[in-house]
Amino acid sequence: MNSRPTHHRALVLILLPLAWSLGSLQAGERNEAVAPAVPAAGASANKPDADMAAEAKGLLALGASLTDRNDYAAAEIAYRQILNSAEFARADQKDALLGLARTYRKQGSLTKAAAIYQKFIKEFADDARVPDALLDLGRTLRSMGANKMAINSFYSVMNSTLKLPAEGFEHYELLAKTAQFEIAETYFASGNYVEAGKFFSRLKLLDLAPADRARAHFKSACARQLAGDLEGAVTTLRTYLEQWPLDENGPEARYLLATTLRQLNRPDEAMAATLELLKHEQAHSEAEPKRWSYWQRRTGNQLANDFFQGGDTINALAIYQGLAVLDPDPSWQLPITYQIALCYERLRLVDRARASYQKIIDTLAAAKAPGPDLAELNRMAGWRLAHLDWSDQTEHQLSAFFSTTTGSQSKPAPSPASHEPNGSPAEPPTIVR
Repeated sequence: MNSRPTHHRALVLILLPLAWSLGSLQAGERNEAVAPAVPAAGASANKPDADMAAEAKGLLALGASLTDRNDYAAAEIAYRQILNSAEFARADQKDALLGLARTYRKQGSLTKAAAIYQKFIKEFADDARVPDALLDLGRTLRSMGANKMAINSFYSVMNSTLKLPAEGFEHYELLAKTAQFEIAETYFASGNYVEAGKFFSRLKLLDLAPADRARAHFKSACARQLAGDLEGAVTTLRTYLEQWPLDENGPEARYLLATTLRQLNRPDEAMAATLELLKHEQAHSEAEPKRWSYWQRRTGNQLANDFFQGGDTINALAIYQGLAVLDPDPSWQLPITYQIALCYERLRLVDRARASYQKIIDTLAAAKAPGPDLAELNRMAGWRLAHLDWSDQTEHQLSAFFSTTTGSQSKPAPSPASHEPNGSPAEPPTIVR
């Protein structure tokens, strides 16, 4: 313990008498005498069993409290006061060992935590908490990247629960189900999506809490998608969204559905899934607005850009217009307005494109100090406006030149700015609300 900072040791030595005193009161003692000083680690205090039990209770409570406050060095000192003294009961030693493992794990000292859990499992093999220790050991090993060892530990959880008495049946049953969940999560984390999908598919059929069943259903779809089973992923995602429309993973599931449909070259269905997500802003996003907003924006941007790059300008425009109503903040609105203007340009709706670019310029002119991104956007909008003016002027000059050359007396052709490419009157696109 010489490597520990002096102030941590001093803090614990100050608090330990208080912890002992509180433990004594909880044990029913009402002695008003001053609590004796705590002996050095390993020294014999020759105290009655009741006093030792009260002191251990106080130390264990102190260690847990210090761990929760992230004061890991002081928490370790409190637990080792018990572990380093043979005066404390075997039950208190076991509690201190598990408490110290939790401290190491929460601190991020995973190798030390794993060693403590393994020590507990080996030395106290008949303890009813062995399955819990095996579960935490598996999670610790997974965090270390030892996925195969973690899976073995989770399987040991299920095997160990079969040997335990029936008194804690419900708890052991929950541990066995949790271990199955952790096995699926470990396969998923290691990139074995086929095995992960199998386990998650089984889990969604078990008698789990609704939130856990929904998560298993969602993760099953994710595993299928990552394993390359795109058709299976679409089917599973749609079933999940029907059964669990309000689940916390719903927004991400809709993103995966839209992007997977796009991968399958089913643009109409991808478009419908995207617009459905954008329409859910008010209907389902009140509980977790940040989560819904993130997936709405990510899905909309990705699909709209994909459609635009692929030449599907009408669908791109519809999604951009749906995105535009999500947030009135200029830092969000103006880049979307620029994308809308580009769609108008491509559709030869020049007047609307010009109005959109001008809106960007006017808004930023009124702003006090736009950031560098918006300043660049302002420059780009100005360049596009100048390009439209040059293009319009050039078209008029060419029309006048050919009219003079041919001597044509016919009326000039309608401006492309007022018509769709097929010559039908231009109608404003429907805004997605």
